[in-house]
Amino acid sequence: MDKSDRIRHVLSRGQKAFGIWLAISLLVSGFWTVPGGAVLASEGTDAYVMTDSLTGWPKGPDISAGGAVLMDAKTGAVLYAKNEDTAFYPASITKILTALVCCERLDMADQLVMSEAAAYGIEAGSSSIYADTGERFTVEQAMMALMLESANEIALGLGEKVSGNTKKFTELMNARARAIGCTHSHFNNPHGLTDPNHYVTAMDMALISRAAWRNSLFQHFTTTGYFELLPTNIMKETRYFLNHHAMMEGRDYAYNGVLGGKTGYTDEAGNTLVTYARRGNVTLIAVVLSCPGTHYSDTKALLDYGFENFRRQNLLYRTRDRVTFLPNQAYILSDVQAFEYQGSLQVMLPTGVSRNRVERKRTTLKNTPGRMPCVLSEFTYEGNYVGYAIQYEKDIGASLLRPKAHATYDIFKYQP
Repeated sequence: MDKSDRIRHVLSRGQKAFGIWLAISLLVSGFWTVPGGAVLASEGTDAYVMTDSLTGWPKGPDISAGGAVLMDAKTGAVLYAKNEDTAFYPASITKILTALVCCERLDMADQLVMSEAAAYGIEAGSSSIYADTGERFTVEQAMMALMLESANEIALGLGEKVSGNTKKFTELMNARARAIGCTHSHFNNPHGLTDPNHYVTAMDMALISRAAWRNSLFQHFTTTGYFELLPTNIMKETRYFLNHHAMMEGRDYAYNGVLGGKTGYTDEAGNTLVTYARRGNVTLIAVVLSCPGTHYSDTKALLDYGFENFRRQNLLYRTRDRVTFLPNQAYILSDVQAFEYQGSLQVMLPTGVSRNRVERKRTTLKNTPGRMPCVLSEFTYEGNYVGYAIQYEKDIGASLLRPKAHATYDIFKYQP
């Protein structure tokens, strides 16, 4: 589990909270239970925009998506949230998680040979590049087919390549989602075709999308607009892949700053869309679910809202402190002396909102891979997550070897 995943895991909602949410929703809202136990929103579900309840927070746009989240990619701050913990069918944005797992576990130069189960294991008429049994691709070519053409049979083939079969791969998908911090979602296939046990919330999808964005290989695939697949051992003609995301540069709904993302559609899911967009030093992630054909206009409204109303604020200033350690005192001094922030500490807040309204909760993280204990600082605004920082323990081993040691450290102090 990498650092960002551990942070989101610490910040994720617990099973108790999910149980309360589930019980209340079944009693008082428009939810219905489908075979297999997934709790999904019905067409008449009331809209709840959590961020509109925050004092001084700009009112969010009126969008038609059943569920939506707008998140800052760097801090993980939630700028907009509508029905963020309500489950919907994701359709092909599922492939973001599929791609992340493959990027983490496969060599892009390796060969993928399509099995009959993968080549013919999808619904007729669903997204496909018509890969055939025995057809050979490099993993990189397969990833392009997955992310640009949304090829469902390729999703099955990649799952087999990673885990041997689809069932084991979906178990890996769910384990990865839990590690990221997802609590209200479940994946039952690698392609996103409708299944009662396959559902996601906007918040969980935003967390998955953020984790994927932090993988440079994934960024390569999701931001590629065009790719040519040269003839293979079976197909003797070149196949041409065009990224389906129509907000990318030069496309029908082009939006300034859109880098890429993933589209999705089934009759049951409606339109779903994940979008990455950057302006200046700010990258936003927009997730919309269950859209009645409004996925691009909804996403535009969210991105406009984010870029126009929010900015990052620093919570730290730099100083030099003279710290004295005695051999038996190094670990009982205050954590400001024993720990330091790495780099600047930033939170994402509405323009004009004072950083003095940010609250901090601190948690000691133990047994972090390859490190001494660290301190996680979580920053919230009226309970809404707006950023985090980790203080790593200073290298003070040398001081333990001297009767008395003096050291001058650069310490980042929290300044609300």
